[in-house]
Amino acid sequence: MWGTACHEISAEWGAQRIKGLSLIAAIKHFLKKSFGRREQGIAQKGTDTSLIERFLYPKFGPGQLWEHVAEKVVAAGGELHLGSKVARIHTDGNRVVSVDAAGEDGTIRNFAADFFFSTMPMRELINSMESTGTTIPANVKEVSDGLIYRDFITIGILIDKLLVTEPDGGLLKDTWIYIQEPEVLIGRLQIFNNWSPYLTSPGNVWIGLEYFCYETDPLWTMPDEDLRKFGAAELETIGILKAADVIDSHVVRVPKTYPAYFGSYDRFDELRAFTDGFENLFLMGRNGMHKYNNQDHSMLTAMQAVENAIQGRASKDNIWSINTEQDYHEQKSSEAKVADAL
Repeated sequence: MWGTACHEISAEWGAQRIKGLSLIAAIKHFLKKSFGRREQGIAQKGTDTSLIERFLYPKFGPGQLWEHVAEKVVAAGGELHLGSKVARIHTDGNRVVSVDAAGEDGTIRNFAADFFFSTMPMRELINSMESTGTTIPANVKEVSDGLIYRDFITIGILIDKLLVTEPDGGLLKDTWIYIQEPEVLIGRLQIFNNWSPYLTSPGNVWIGLEYFCYETDPLWTMPDEDLRKFGAAELETIGILKAADVIDSHVVRVPKTYPAYFGSYDRFDELRAFTDGFENLFLMGRNGMHKYNNQDHSMLTAMQAVENAIQGRASKDNIWSINTEQDYHEQKSSEAKVADAL
């Protein structure tokens, strides 16, 4: 996945992503599932995160949630400038005063505001500040330039059926499967039908082939049609489908999907100290904080950032502390649950 030797990756990645699930908890979960009532939906909130088997999922995918959020923003009088990209960030002392953003037609507009919430990659954030004359300390610039991101390609393939099935001949029940075969490059396979039956028409199987790479890799620059053929051939190699049976396909490239815990990451605190110094700038999300959070924790950083702005809280510590516990934190004690309720 990371394209680098494991010993070069910071242990913080493991602390954040690989939780210390206890053997006792796993056994209890197995017994409960085998002999008791299986909890679903909201009822699973007391279940350890690593053991949750069913998800609350939007009918037409996660984008449906953000479409609804966009509607609420506009209904409340807000403006959305989609397709715009921040080009320059203007600062004055320890405050951000405005940003210049380029629209899809190349027109530059200046937006002034009281508060700024950033999800842009930190390397680009620093470069956008530097372009307007903001003094960036040499050590901060060095750390920023040394941050590394892992990029991501999804090849969507539509097919009548897969060659591998459940024992009863039905569609595999998994939502995603990690691919371990060394003779192929694909890292993970998603079966979108199992996320929601509304994501494809009845009788077809819609799958996603996931590849982890860098923008400098030949795979990233491979033409879409060649990528489609390449992906289908890989699945045929490992017996998932026959390439000749593919009905349709689609390629999506997602740059900077995974912030890496190597490169200059061991000096990340120097960069964080600098950005935290801007009192009205709040970083949030995966790229905004260079933290490999799940979507739920990324959303929590945004909620906390807004709460800090409303309360006039200068410290950003409570934003950075979300999902950073070194100890296993998926289980909650009864006292903590009572505290949450209160």
